[in-house]
Amino acid sequence: SVAANWFSSKGKIALLDIDYHAGNGTQDIFYERSDVLTISIHGDPEYEYPHYIGFADETGAGAGLGFHKNFPLPAGTDDSGYLSALDEALKVIQDFAPKYLVLSTGMDIFDGDPLGKFHVTQNGICEIGKRIAELNLPTAIIMEGGYANEALGNNIVSLLENFK
Repeated sequence: SVAANWFSSKGKIALLDIDYHAGNGTQDIFYERSDVLTISIHGDPEYEYPHYIGFADETGAGAGLGFHKNFPLPAGTDDSGYLSALDEALKVIQDFAPKYLVLSTGMDIFDGDPLGKFHVTQNGICEIGKRIAELNLPTAIIMEGGYANEALGNNIVSLLENFK
């Protein structure tokens, strides 16, 4: 959120949160702003923390109405389901036409992460990185979560190798 706030002084930015948990702090900070588009793809708050924020009908307020989008996904979401939500999110970003992208990166979306209930594979994470990199935007990548320690390094490399 600090990076997004700093970049916003340089032009329109989009912040895409791919961490397993809803980007509640980011949503709170930018919810009434139209210069920062915020998008969070996460576990549905009906079953996952935080249970009070991250619902699909939360779209911003005041000047920020329409500049926030949540993609709450069901437990068991796999590569296909995640990539479908990501494609929709990327379309929203393209339509907004930001100058910069901030990517809040959580590898707790990985299948086997002890804190997540998604089944996104390492190949899925590679594809996530590829599709985000295709936006061709200057991107600040911020590491957030990931607790499958044995796979964490390989997963983040799979995502990052697409940004050159």
